[in-house]
Amino acid sequence: MNYLAHAYLSFGNQEILLGNMISDFVKGKRQYLYPPVVHKGILLHRAIDDFTDTHPITQKAKSVFKAEYRLYSGAFIDVVYDHFLAKEQTAFPDEKDLYDFSQATYRALEKQKQVMPSGFDRMFVYMQSQNWLYGYRTLPGIYQSFGGLVRRAAYLQDSIPAIKIFDEHYHFLQGCFDEFWKDIRFFAVNKMNLLLSDNRTLP
Repeated sequence: MNYLAHAYLSFGNQEILLGNMISDFVKGKRQYLYPPVVHKGILLHRAIDDFTDTHPITQKAKSVFKAEYRLYSGAFIDVVYDHFLAKEQTAFPDEKDLYDFSQATYRALEKQKQVMPSGFDRMFVYMQSQNWLYGYRTLPGIYQSFGGLVRRAAYLQDSIPAIKIFDEHYHFLQGCFDEFWKDIRFFAVNKMNLLLSDNRTLP
């Protein structure tokens, strides 16, 4: 799952949201430097990623990108899942709901800027100013996300094949997301509640 999904799967808890969004920028033992609930958001993010990556539906969805992008196929599926989440009717019945959610997410993160790791802080400037979370709804926004993924990857050079694959397999990928979404949402809400109910410092 990518940024929109991690924001949505924070279920309105602002500290969980921050941890969920910054997790990829927090390495090793630095996770223990964050406030307890933010730390649990970091753990939630990693649990969501593990669940997603090993789910049989994700494996099926990744197959359409695998020949061209190999180990990066999962990263493209993360972006694809955010596109279909942005259009998911129970999550965001219309465009205004997604827009309002995006703005509320940025405001919640902005209030916690002093806790952000520097790498995420720099990226957040672009996320907010370019409204990435809303942009996942549109095809140009997804194509731009594919391009950003390629630019950040060490061994990728071209996002054009990803765009062609996405367009060609759009309905197949939509079906994969629809089947997967109910599972990840159920998993995430239960995992978050478990983390919040545990007062120990979790490894």
